[in-house]
Amino acid sequence: MCGIIGYVGGGEAAPVMIEALRRLEYRGYDSAGAAVIDGGHIKLAKTSGFVAELDKKIQGGAKLSGKIGIGHTRWATHGAPTDNYAHPHLSAAGNIAIVHNGIIDNYARLRERLIAEGCVFLSETDTEVAANLIARLYAKCGDIKQAVAQAAEQMEGAFALGILCEDYPETLVALKKESPLVIGVGDGCAYIASDVVAFLNETREIYRFEDGEIAVITRDDIKFYSPELRELTKRTERVDWDVSAAEKGGYEHFMFKEMLEQPEAVRATLSPRISNGRVALDIELPPEYLRGISRIYFVGCGSAHYVCVVAKYNMEKLARVPSEAVLASEFRYSSPILDETTLVVCVSQSGTTADTIAALREARRLGARVLSIVNVVGSVIAQESDYVLYTRAGPEIAVATTKAYSAQLAVTYLLTLHIADARGTISQTEYEKLLRELSALPNKIEQCLELRDDVRRLAELYSDRENIFFIGRNIDYAMSLEGALKLKEISYIHAEAYAGGELKHGTMALIQDDTLVITMATYGALAGKIVSNAEETRARGASILIITTKSVADTVRHISDNTLTIPDTHELLLPSLAVIPLQLFAYYAALVRDCSIDKPRNLAKSSTVE
Repeated sequence: MCGIIGYVGGGEAAPVMIEALRRLEYRGYDSAGAAVIDGGHIKLAKTSGFVAELDKKIQGGAKLSGKIGIGHTRWATHGAPTDNYAHPHLSAAGNIAIVHNGIIDNYARLRERLIAEGCVFLSETDTEVAANLIARLYAKCGDIKQAVAQAAEQMEGAFALGILCEDYPETLVALKKESPLVIGVGDGCAYIASDVVAFLNETREIYRFEDGEIAVITRDDIKFYSPELRELTKRTERVDWDVSAAEKGGYEHFMFKEMLEQPEAVRATLSPRISNGRVALDIELPPEYLRGISRIYFVGCGSAHYVCVVAKYNMEKLARVPSEAVLASEFRYSSPILDETTLVVCVSQSGTTADTIAALREARRLGARVLSIVNVVGSVIAQESDYVLYTRAGPEIAVATTKAYSAQLAVTYLLTLHIADARGTISQTEYEKLLRELSALPNKIEQCLELRDDVRRLAELYSDRENIFFIGRNIDYAMSLEGALKLKEISYIHAEAYAGGELKHGTMALIQDDTLVITMATYGALAGKIVSNAEETRARGASILIITTKSVADTVRHISDNTLTIPDTHELLLPSLAVIPLQLFAYYAALVRDCSIDKPRNLAKSSTVE
């Protein structure tokens, strides 16, 4: 996600923060900024682009003198990647500066209240809302620690804040709630950071926050407080990672780190869009338009296309809109039949995928409306679409997508539920049930990640296979497609996915002794069908690995050599859980085979040519 740094000490803050922000560059970002207190006043510098541009702007710190400061590299979520939207943000009075990671879910309601109280905003960011909220509370109570605690009580979501106040020229305040933040303790100085890599060359002694805790930091003293402002006693711990390991959170690969970040990414994508028991999309899709849609095309490449396959099944089942999942590279060459009643949904992690851009432009040319699901604010696809729903997965470094895929799935669920509600194809009881299960998804993804030891054992068992088949039906078939892609792209094992009913139409000729058939059996309504398909392969010598749910496991376990069981959820949401063991299997197989996991051969993160 975004990068936070804060420093208080005897030296100049800006050069220290610039170097720390450079160490956070691996996280990806689109703007950078810093603020210091000097002579009792906050001084601010920020810019779109890279840390090098910020460094040039402040002449290495010469134009931003001060011994206490906060800095930030931003990955845009609320607002475009511009100078104005870069952090730090100031309160309207200019006496409070903050840097912020995460999302404040109820920022819109807080913003409306602050505007009614006379507050003037310069951006649409939730960060500026936090700055003004703290400033208003501080004006009433006169104590910055108390103001931050009161603001934390009013703000909903997952966030971390670093805060400067002009009336406290030697004090840095920090707050953590479900977003990474640590404190580094140096010799006559202290740091806050979203990742220890920011200050690891200066100190390895750190304090860790618990959620909701507030820290008040000077160069000589660090005090921790509970949300109720009860002073806490903490001990430092020593970090023994090297810098390269710290960038990956101590893990060997970015892909593994990003798999573990999926609960956070899905939570960040979902939670701001579920409010008061309803889906609250941050776009205006007129209900009359949704009721008049005649067809939806879901368009994407690679894993994004497989998100589209899931979305096609779910949209037709729940919203009863005829839908198609189309490869972006084929869309404009297929003479698609489009008009003003057609919605084209373009799915892209980067927002710069060349084939998807071409499909988007063809759709617009033919009169369809385009809704894009992308991760990068201000990207080409986002700019050229009629509507944009941003995933909030944060930067994804590994070429093989994991958390971006999961965030895209989450957005399609929200969109499907919203359209079904507008069209009157879902009962209130079903709507509420599905919304409850959506809210529970991040926790259930965490449960699936706990399967990793079992998955590793199975990956080691089967990693010598040169051909592996995946089979499934309906959304289980969609998951088979993604599972096969993950395996082939990072382990270089030849893997193919088939709809279970298609095996007898040619594919069965490839089954021989010890062929591994990974059978997706999460969709209870079709469990009996896929069991029959798996039994056909078993009769011809195949080994069977089944991925199933707790409620279906007893129905399918008897034909399996090995079984992985995921939690139950609403059937439309099963792909978000089923994909986790598939990702883990591919990762561990690649690990055993000593493959280049983060940068697989012949592949790039974003495809910018046709």
